[in-house]
Amino acid sequence: MSGRTRKLLLAALAVALVAAFFGLGLHKHLTLEALKASRQALTDARAAAPLGFAVGYFLLYVLVAALSLPGATVLTLGGAAVFGFWTTLVLVSFASTIGATLACALSRTLFREAVTKRLGPRLAAVDAGLAREGAFYLFTLRLVPLFPFFVVNAVMGLTAVPLSTFYLVSQIGMLPGTAVYVNAGTRLGELTSLSGIVSPGLLVSFALLGVFPLAARRAVDVVRRKRVGKSTQPAPSGPNHP
Repeated sequence: MSGRTRKLLLAALAVALVAAFFGLGLHKHLTLEALKASRQALTDARAAAPLGFAVGYFLLYVLVAALSLPGATVLTLGGAAVFGFWTTLVLVSFASTIGATLACALSRTLFREAVTKRLGPRLAAVDAGLAREGAFYLFTLRLVPLFPFFVVNAVMGLTAVPLSTFYLVSQIGMLPGTAVYVNAGTRLGELTSLSGIVSPGLLVSFALLGVFPLAARRAVDVVRRKRVGKSTQPAPSGPNHP
């Protein structure tokens, strides 16, 4: 099978999965309103088949992340409401990273060759820079969400950053943000009336959602200054001889 044929089949599979997602109306279930309406049913389903429910949730999350479909945030909040904090943190951390890596690989397979032909030396220069600092820049993008999740996946797919590096850095860099959203989801899951909106726990969760990007940006700035400081330090001189 030629490379072109493989690309066409992969593109057709991706399109078919996206069409099935919307055609079956799955996107209608990935809203806050649908989550609130079906929370008890989901909790009962999880109690009836804990392992199967967790596997299904994990695979759905991977699919949503890999195809850049809408609903990852609601899946995170919903998972926290059903599974609790720690189980959801583990499931979402790995599912989102695997999905992101698949999205990166899909972008690379389908588009990198065409982009390389079009940009040529300019893309080579970008690849050279990423070879030196790519892991740090990707970590910055993951820790401080300046760009949407799916944009980072797609753009990194156009570069030569190794998928193993992409996976590892994404796994670590996305973990703090994932924890914040999962924590917010556990609080949202406790809401039984409008009065619960002003509960201290929920307020803390939303405060963390607002403060996290600022704190992460400050942490990245500190690391960057240290890196620059090390690179500008003069090399130690050799011993003096009479």
